[in-house]
Amino acid sequence: MIELIVLDVDGTLTDGKITYSNSGEETKSFDVADGLAIAVWTKKFGKKAAIITGRSSFVVEKRAKELNITHLHQGIKNKQEVLEEILKKEGLSWSQVAAIGDDLNDYNMLKKVGLSFTPANGTHYLKEFVNVVCQNKGGDGAVREMLEYIFKEDGLEEEFLKAWL
Repeated sequence: MIELIVLDVDGTLTDGKITYSNSGEETKSFDVADGLAIAVWTKKFGKKAAIITGRSSFVVEKRAKELNITHLHQGIKNKQEVLEEILKKEGLSWSQVAAIGDDLNDYNMLKKVGLSFTPANGTHYLKEFVNVVCQNKGGDGAVREMLEYIFKEDGLEEEFLKAWL
């Protein structure tokens, strides 16, 4: 059973585009459907979630707090190493982890987790080995699709549906 989900940001929780205003402020757009599913995972089911991302952004910190994501690691080069530390802290094994990523900096981490995903627009290098290639693109429901898959596989689909009623 999956107890921890690990999320990349750019290209997974977002469409991968980075927008700067004239004043230099960075903006990102997040899919509401992804957020609702993450909130059910963390708040209703009490399960763990982590963001491990290569870039750093205040916007990501704000989104992580909104969604009750307990582990936020930004500016990370070696995602697998950080995830190993999270697993030790939480007393979990690799088989209890599902992760989603879209590019080569996610490769090693995705190779080790129990259940791996990439969005429809993820690099072909990941599509060759992940467990699930999502039909949705990053920033356009791929994380929601991942969570719905997990809820179904872990026998929690009915409880997931009841969380909305």
